[in-house]
Amino acid sequence: MVRLRTRYASVALAAVSTAVQAQSILTLPEVSQRAMVSQRIGLTDITIRYHRPLVNGRKIWDGIVPYGQVWRAGANENTTIDFSTPVTIEGQTLAKGTYGLHMIPGTDSWTVIFSKNSTSWGSFTYKEAEDALRVTVKPQPCEMHNALTYGFDEVKPGSVVVKLEWEKLAVPLTVGASETEATLASMREEMRSGKQYVWQSGAEAAQYCLANKVALDEGLAWANTSIAVEERFENLILKADLLKALNRDSEAAPIREKAMSTANVTQIYFYARGLQAQNQPEQAMDVFRLTVKRYPDHWLGHMAAARLASASGNYEAALKEVKIVQAMTIPDNQKANLVNLARRLENKEDINQ
Repeated sequence: MVRLRTRYASVALAAVSTAVQAQSILTLPEVSQRAMVSQRIGLTDITIRYHRPLVNGRKIWDGIVPYGQVWRAGANENTTIDFSTPVTIEGQTLAKGTYGLHMIPGTDSWTVIFSKNSTSWGSFTYKEAEDALRVTVKPQPCEMHNALTYGFDEVKPGSVVVKLEWEKLAVPLTVGASETEATLASMREEMRSGKQYVWQSGAEAAQYCLANKVALDEGLAWANTSIAVEERFENLILKADLLKALNRDSEAAPIREKAMSTANVTQIYFYARGLQAQNQPEQAMDVFRLTVKRYPDHWLGHMAAARLASASGNYEAALKEVKIVQAMTIPDNQKANLVNLARRLENKEDINQ
């Protein structure tokens, strides 16, 4: 009887040991290691937390992971995906937040599920009623991945491809984010903080609106906020440019004149360079002419003259101006650029292009 009890006790202990190994109560090493990956697109952060099961010679698809059944898209507790702003998933909208990520594998197509429940253990208690979104994607072949891997591919300012790769199969998922809307929302919040009392903050917000041709009235208000803190060439010229973009030229003209009357040579020259970057060559040349008129002996005056000559095709005169600058005392970080400009002019290339 004693031997029988001992044998039963051993069996029970083994069962308990097996259960503990399957799901530890204590914090112990896991067979499928925990991982996290993150990517920012625009101002949207995408973060995936998951566990990485290994192939280890097993049949994965329609084996360990059956076709036609909801799968946790990883191991252990829920795989989760977090979006810091609203996004689109394969063109469908999804609110910001953290979601449980599940998938239904198939031979030709997969269903990807974003569940409002992100705290469960795997997919065992998954409920379709808790779905926030379902999309269908096509699997692709890929190189061998022994450990399940999530990554980001085709990174662009407003989109990215989230990709699951395991064994020799990849599942791509296109995520889009409105860079403009996210940036405007972020700036609105930041401009309610103490940052509104620093002139640069309003100027940066106004410049974003001008450069991207969005929310111009709001950009004008931010330019005025910047000017109220400290009136400077930078925010005055921004206000003038925003008024012009709003077709309020009569209001823009005196503001522009005031800005130009207060500008130093560096501000005028690099404002012209900024106009070139914004594909406004005629306006840029007008400002270069003003630079030459006001500061003919400054190295930036000679650089403005070089750009004017180059724009007219007079590469010899432009090269002469660049060589004058090379003989002057100039910032060290400009010397290499001058060598490049001289080489281009010798090859009869327009240095404004």
